[in-house]
Amino acid sequence: MIRRLLRPFRRLARRGWRAAQGLGHSLNQQRGELALRLAYRFSREGRRSREQLASMRGTATERRCVIIGNGPSLNQMDLSVLRDVPTFALNRGYLLFERIGAPSTYLVSANKYVLEQSMDEMLAVPRPKFFNWRHRQLVPPGRDDVVFFDTVRNPGFSTDVPGRGLWEGATVTMVAMQLAYHLGFREVVLIGVDHSFTTEGPAHKLVTSQGADPNHFDPNYFGTGYRWQLPDLERSERAYRMAKAAYEAAGGEVVDATVGGKLQVFRKVDFAGLFPGG
Repeated sequence: MIRRLLRPFRRLARRGWRAAQGLGHSLNQQRGELALRLAYRFSREGRRSREQLASMRGTATERRCVIIGNGPSLNQMDLSVLRDVPTFALNRGYLLFERIGAPSTYLVSANKYVLEQSMDEMLAVPRPKFFNWRHRQLVPPGRDDVVFFDTVRNPGFSTDVPGRGLWEGATVTMVAMQLAYHLGFREVVLIGVDHSFTTEGPAHKLVTSQGADPNHFDPNYFGTGYRWQLPDLERSERAYRMAKAAYEAAGGEVVDATVGGKLQVFRKVDFAGLFPGG
């Protein structure tokens, strides 16, 4: 009898304990975020990156740039026409440099696992590199060619990258679009943003590649043994819509020249029409 009477109270106690654990996790996360922001603002390395970003604001000498996604559709394109065009390569996009005939103008990477496994190769790229401040410990000290950007949890398109940071939007393409805007580009051409993956599973799940990579332009991009996270296409689309609105509000536009891409957010254009021979 007494046990039956106590059952509701035990259930309430368990719920209270779980709620307290959740609150504790939330508070720890908030403290961690605050520590990251303070370090970015006041540490020597953080100040250097913020100052570099501030000095780069609006320095683009051309209005248009190309952000090169890494989808397999790139294998249907002649990328050599981009040799003298301002370009952003993403993550392991440096594997395209031979096909372009030169390194991209910039290299951008935000994901911990990509940075962790490909850092040496990315550091060898002889161009400015933008990396995620959250993973700065993966970069050796004294690398002034690396500019760290701060990231925030709240969704939005940042027009003040040094001051407010930027939202990743579940895709490094979103990061690159905010950096391009910061640098002064107002017309962005997307290529290789296929927005389609053969490998299926829950968004953000960490998986280990078991063979040739079918989701990117090179079978060795995430080759055997490479750890990577499955995409979140829904969140990416939300981010892309924010980028579209921000560029259009500034009198610019993001267009999609991906061959056969599945993304339906941006106006579709013909790559060869923009870059004859491509």
